[in-house]
Amino acid sequence: MSSAPLRSPALRPHRMKKDESFLGKLGGTLARKKKAKEVSDLQEEGKNAINLPMCPAPVEVHPEDSLLEENEERTVIDPTSRDDPRFKELVKVRVLIDWINDVLVEERIIVKQLEEDLYDGQVLQKLLEKLADCKLNVAEVTQSEIGQKQKLQTVLEAVQELLRPHSRPLQWSVDSIHGKNLVAILHLLVALAMHFRAPIHLPEHVSVQVVVVRKREGLLHSSHVTEELTTTTEMMMGRFERDAFDTLFDHAPDKLSVVKKSLITFVNKHLNKLNLEVTELETQFADGVYLVLLMGLLEDYFVPLHNFYLTPDSFDQKVHNVSFAFELMLDGGLKKPKARPEDVVNLDLKSTLRVLYNLFTKYKHLE
Repeated sequence: MSSAPLRSPALRPHRMKKDESFLGKLGGTLARKKKAKEVSDLQEEGKNAINLPMCPAPVEVHPEDSLLEENEERTVIDPTSRDDPRFKELVKVRVLIDWINDVLVEERIIVKQLEEDLYDGQVLQKLLEKLADCKLNVAEVTQSEIGQKQKLQTVLEAVQELLRPHSRPLQWSVDSIHGKNLVAILHLLVALAMHFRAPIHLPEHVSVQVVVVRKREGLLHSSHVTEELTTTTEMMMGRFERDAFDTLFDHAPDKLSVVKKSLITFVNKHLNKLNLEVTELETQFADGVYLVLLMGLLEDYFVPLHNFYLTPDSFDQKVHNVSFAFELMLDGGLKKPKARPEDVVNLDLKSTLRVLYNLFTKYKHLE
């Protein structure tokens, strides 16, 4: 079954040629001969199928969106969901739009409306390239629908490879993103924000009611589906039980410099043996190289250079290095770090401190 989400009325042409009319889409030459009253009846049928009595509020549907091909499906967000404060917070400038604009500030790209600005793949391409520190092999500017979908295909394939979903099916597609399906776009952005540990607070338990309209055997059928966009912060961002570093950041930030100084002294005592020195914990461990070398020094072995990237130049390579360092820690009898490799790569200071403090606890007396 194909999926063709709602198209925004903002970009509909004011006039359409006869062979491109709504009826032409439905039935070719026969449909074009239908009388005006039959056209009106068909449009009304589409609206009535969506505006069921169980629907808490009427759903305004453009006439074009109620005329479907056989087995075609379209979706629209229930107005009551759009009015939910948490949904508004997620969509509007305070969260996702602000985050995108912050990431792309150097590109001089300003996103104002997710559906209108992300559907053609241009902004999504720049966003992914910036987040993952990569370069996608796509045309810079594409005006045709085919070109836009080709770009989207490349971008979404890169996202899928990055996220590597194992069991959970993807909740977006080329057609849904290009069709300006806001729910699909939100699913994609939330997944990217979670993966890259975006420095934003995603509102918890955001769900939307979606009206799905399908055409089967010439009749329109509608149903209501609940789409869960966010869960809890712990589940989304992989947070663990609160520890001393949560308390330190929340209640004793003045002592943070003391902790950082102690850890810098500890790591430099060992890294100096390789003529290396750390001055900034936030940035110098982000690519994983110093972590790998430090583990070799602490456990007194040489780490073969082919096991990690000595000069990583992409997000994936940096994540590989940090993940490899975590494996070395486990081999050394340490507990699994209370952080994700992506957290360290994304310059999350609290996560980096947790990892280094884990080492400090075991090796602080090692000369």
